[in-house]
Amino acid sequence: MVVYRPYEEREPSAEYRGVLERVLADGIRVPTRQGPAALTAMQQTMRFPLAEGFPVITERSIAGFWRKPVGELCAFVNGATTVTELAEFGCDWWGPWATPEKTRKRGLEPGDIGPGSYGGAFHDFPTAEGPTFDQFAHLVEQIRELPNDRTHFVSPWIPQYQVRGQGKTPRTTIAPCHGWVHVRVLDGGLHLHMFQRSGDLPVGVPSNMVQYAALTLMLEHLTGVPAVAYYHTISDAHVYENQLDPVREMLDRTPARLPTVHLTDAGRAVTDIHDFRAEHFEIADYHPHPGLGRIPVAP
Repeated sequence: MVVYRPYEEREPSAEYRGVLERVLADGIRVPTRQGPAALTAMQQTMRFPLAEGFPVITERSIAGFWRKPVGELCAFVNGATTVTELAEFGCDWWGPWATPEKTRKRGLEPGDIGPGSYGGAFHDFPTAEGPTFDQFAHLVEQIRELPNDRTHFVSPWIPQYQVRGQGKTPRTTIAPCHGWVHVRVLDGGLHLHMFQRSGDLPVGVPSNMVQYAALTLMLEHLTGVPAVAYYHTISDAHVYENQLDPVREMLDRTPARLPTVHLTDAGRAVTDIHDFRAEHFEIADYHPHPGLGRIPVAP
């Protein structure tokens, strides 16, 4: 189990704030398919030594929401690819990405985000041999059997399902933005690096930080390798122009110490990665700034 430093002794984390600052200062204004232009900066990395707390942002409160991203990741690990399947894990926000218009263009049924989405790639990656491949089940097995390998890797990207251009039909309503996971065991400790292709900094990225740091705790529990650090790299880090006011308000606030997140007793009884659920995580020592209301989300 992660050994957190006493809350009062932790150093406040400015990692998330630093990315916001750099994108606003150095980002290039680019047009987007979503409508609003975005300030975009490449290759932004955050580092979170877990002894200093679990990466739930403090620049605004997400106290009522933080578990939902964990539920979403659990859904993907279990192969969820439809709005109905995602709702079973408490994820009720996928409707705009599975409308009849979006699905029809890709030859999918309404409510289906497609076999090229996260759940399809993570749980049912297609193979040349025929049977699909469960990436996270294999990841756990490989860390247990060959902890020192450099090849503990998961990808959300099925290339043939992500094609775009004239005469080509992708097999998902949204190209995966996050979920390239590389795990290393160094000096007996587990380090997890999540690479993100594209990151909406005010809205999406805080959720992604939570869900893959939670994955780090899941892997620690299932493999017995103590979790040391979580790293988060965003290739295309952006802030939409209609999000600038809340971002500036967050930057006027001083970051606080990061909270403590542990598995519950029920979570510690889990022996299969497919059996984790959002309610298996509990938070303490979370003292963020107030929420900012609804921040616009690009569809």
